[in-house]
Amino acid sequence: MPLMNTALPDMLELQYELESKAAKWYATTDIANAFFSIPLAAECRPQFAFTWRGVQYTWNRLPQGWKHSPTICHGVIQSALEQGEAPEHLQYIDDIIVWGNSAEEVSEKGKNIIQILLQAGFTIK
Repeated sequence: MPLMNTALPDMLELQYELESKAAKWYATTDIANAFFSIPLAAECRPQFAFTWRGVQYTWNRLPQGWKHSPTICHGVIQSALEQGEAPEHLQYIDDIIVWGNSAEEVSEKGKNIIQILLQAGFTIK
């Protein structure tokens, strides 16, 4: 798992930042099952073990409901977007928004974001 060196962005700050763009067009992208797209390191899996009906199980993927899952998920996606040199965007966990002054501009940015995410192993809704 990646280090948790940043907190999730503040929703109000994201809203203000988005409003400051004053764009005419916006497009959003959402990753399907984002948490479950992130494998847990083998050495971390025992921390997520549980017993149900007498059988012990453990998560192999980042579970929903764990308090650090949103931060980890956000960080993994953020890293993929940074490494892929994504166009200007805002991100909150697995939701990403791009903007522009024409439909064509926004479409190109959105396609670029989607391509980066697909190459990183994510599935888009």
